[in-house]
Amino acid sequence: MNRLILSAAASALMLGACATESPAEAARIIQDATRAAADAALAAPPPHLPADLSPASVAAADEFIWLEEVQGERALAFVEQSNTRALSRLEGDPRYEPFRREAYAILSAQDRIPTPRFQGDGLVNFWQDDQHPKGIWRRTTRESYASGNTEWETILDIDALARAEGRDWVWKGAGCLAPDERYCLVNLSNGGQDAVEVREFDTQTGQFVEGGFRLPEGKHRVTWLDADTLLVATDFGEGTLTESGYPYIVRALSRGQSLAQATEIYRGEQGDGGYGVSPSVYRGPDGQVEAVIITRPLDTFNAERWQVVDGQAVRLNLPPKVDIHGTMGDRLILTAEEDWTFGGHAIETGDLAAVPLAALRAETAPALSASPVIFAPTARQSVNGVAITNGHVVASVLDNVSGGLIRFAPRGGSWTQTALPTPENVSVSLVDASRGHEDMFYYVQGFLTPSTLSQADVASARSEVLRESPARFNAATHVVEQHSVASTDGTEIPYFLVRPRDQANDGSAPTILFGYGGFNIPMLPGYAGQLGKLWLEQGGSYVVANIRGGGEFGPGWHQAALNDNRQRSFDDFAAVARDLIDRGVTSPDHLGIYGRSNGGVLTSVAVTQNPDLFDAAVIESPLIDMLRYHEMPAGASWIGEYGDPRIPEEAAWIAEYSAYQQLRPEVDYPVVYITTNTLDDRVHPGHARKFAARLEAQGHDHLYFEDTSGGHSYDADPAANARRWARHYVYFAQQLMDD
Repeated sequence: MNRLILSAAASALMLGACATESPAEAARIIQDATRAAADAALAAPPPHLPADLSPASVAAADEFIWLEEVQGERALAFVEQSNTRALSRLEGDPRYEPFRREAYAILSAQDRIPTPRFQGDGLVNFWQDDQHPKGIWRRTTRESYASGNTEWETILDIDALARAEGRDWVWKGAGCLAPDERYCLVNLSNGGQDAVEVREFDTQTGQFVEGGFRLPEGKHRVTWLDADTLLVATDFGEGTLTESGYPYIVRALSRGQSLAQATEIYRGEQGDGGYGVSPSVYRGPDGQVEAVIITRPLDTFNAERWQVVDGQAVRLNLPPKVDIHGTMGDRLILTAEEDWTFGGHAIETGDLAAVPLAALRAETAPALSASPVIFAPTARQSVNGVAITNGHVVASVLDNVSGGLIRFAPRGGSWTQTALPTPENVSVSLVDASRGHEDMFYYVQGFLTPSTLSQADVASARSEVLRESPARFNAATHVVEQHSVASTDGTEIPYFLVRPRDQANDGSAPTILFGYGGFNIPMLPGYAGQLGKLWLEQGGSYVVANIRGGGEFGPGWHQAALNDNRQRSFDDFAAVARDLIDRGVTSPDHLGIYGRSNGGVLTSVAVTQNPDLFDAAVIESPLIDMLRYHEMPAGASWIGEYGDPRIPEEAAWIAEYSAYQQLRPEVDYPVVYITTNTLDDRVHPGHARKFAARLEAQGHDHLYFEDTSGGHSYDADPAANARRWARHYVYFAQQLMDD
């Protein structure tokens, strides 16, 4: 690996010292000298960081701002040239085609578990395979699914629809009207972007409803109120979207009306942040409406909640930071994301609670006879998911980043709790719960343990395994360990290491370090067949870092790395990397990193702040230009996470880490692989394009590839995903395994 070039004097001193020390101590001396050289190079001011951080000055200093024009002729020429070079090095590698075939076999395998969702009296599933690369929406009975020899009936064939209409349709789910759920709002994306077209569909006839509800392409927030009415937040015309491109007005759309004729029931403000105003209709066991709640986001995490009562919106007496899970009768089920006192009772950050809606509507909250808290997690626990059945609340609870399930039952003024059976040291994810019954599906999986799907009878707290996924790779060669390391400020950061059983601690193990660290999203144990097949079976190791900014230990863990504390996430990630090197698990020559979306912020900063620690980085669908992220749709919606570059104080702390401005020509960076998608309308492709262009201009070897379909979610089809993962692991093999 080429690292920062040391001076002749430093090299001589280093070699002389190494001659008299043990190999381990010699390695330490080399690492320290390399670190010192890196620090010296990074002390120089970057050439593209203006002293004046105003938006105008930042734009004027950006020589590649033209790459922000997504379909610009010059920009697409840059993409084509970069793609040709990247594909030559990656898909031209002899490992690529075997990797692609193996990944596709896993992603399209017929013996995958078909994930079930409750719909009416039966179950539905969306399925993709060789015959249906775009997928089919299909249904079956509960009895047929439980039998293991399931007979499926196709409801809607997306491949056939795409052929008939000449569109690159990608399935984005459906919302159906309870309780029978015959009529559904089907969401179709052209090419995989977040913006969708919405059409009413009759699941009995298998046809779109003639003259039914239909919304043009947009980032809609839409839900059923009744059989003839939708609640819609969308683009109603000029001036009806926020600067992030999300709606702030909710209207009731009656059958037969145009959007312009719909009746306004709530209006926020055009300056609102976050992901746009959103209506939610919460229903009871028989499909009856229990509450209509409108969420008005003020920024990424702070919001007002309003309940629509008799056609009027009444503000609820809730703190700005709560996560609403649904209703149970007249109670709102939520998780508090900040400390709160209500009705004379303390509700602490991370607590799961059931709060009377009538009390929330009152101008002054009445005293409650009993605490509304259902569950109070410990410092190392967090509520990771919640389901509500006919008479119970079920929570997926993390305990030191391992999952479990707890059932809560109301008993008078308190709640009893019962653990549902789950293995240890796994993650548990809720799939779906039947609001009208006591049935629930959930997945259990581990790093080396294939997924199992279980069905629980919540009332009896019993469950049974329905399906087990076959092993996709040989896991017997590897083991899982959990470690922790003190970060810069002394906070203990846990991480999981998946390594070969017989791995020697000599620093030679090719290792990929995964991280995210944002938006309260935890990194959990998970079974990834393509990772095991294309990396572990080749002798590789990997690590999952549970850094601050994520949700592993609840809202407080996330909030510890917001805004001006963002550097904590980067320090945590670097601390894990150094601990792996110090333990002898790997070395900078054999350590690579991967991050996607917000993880692209993390990995681009890791490369620019600590170029001596890594020899590979996959930076996928990334945010990178953090001084202009608010200018690129839908960046302004994340100001609550990162801060506002238009405010001088906040621009100053963002500039300290923004990787696009921190690139330096004199620093020797690892050969990074940057990749994104032209149709990504969530994280603008300009971030990745501009980072690649500046690396090139400064003379740094790199790879840049931009796919042309799939959007941010990369859910267009298994074949595209197989190519994507094959490129990733070819790159990691080239950088970390090849001499």
